[in-house]
Amino acid sequence: MDQDLHNLKDDMIAFIEGHGLRRFNASVSDDLPSIPWSADQDHADAWKDFVELAKASGVSFVTMSFEDLDKEDVDLLVDRLQEIEYMSEEDVEEARWLKNFVGKVGLLQLGFPCQGVMFLYEISTDWYETYKRLENAIDDYDGILIDDSDPEED
Repeated sequence: MDQDLHNLKDDMIAFIEGHGLRRFNASVSDDLPSIPWSADQDHADAWKDFVELAKASGVSFVTMSFEDLDKEDVDLLVDRLQEIEYMSEEDVEEARWLKNFVGKVGLLQLGFPCQGVMFLYEISTDWYETYKRLENAIDDYDGILIDDSDPEED
């Protein structure tokens, strides 16, 4: 798979507009009832089928969002991983490796509403999945309360 989805994003925009649909720049959160598009990953143009389904459903717009990687985000990820004692050096190295993808698009999401449900199509790169995994590991650590008080002091 391509490690930068920027060209695919441009193709999606042209295809959506070519089908007479409007784009609404929005990301659909997990809070909404949604159905993910489940297509053969080997079919590179599955997103076209998704857009055609949106049009056939009678909607006038699709939502579209993308995630690109900022240098500041990678630097913050590396710094936070280094602060966490239980994180392995491998995790920190993976975070540093992500600097190779700064400025690149790693996630694309298309969606359309139909009968109270959002239908979603997402595609992401391997490096974006690594970024999200490391980010989630940090979030999980932030949720852990550590009592580092000395019981003898009480």
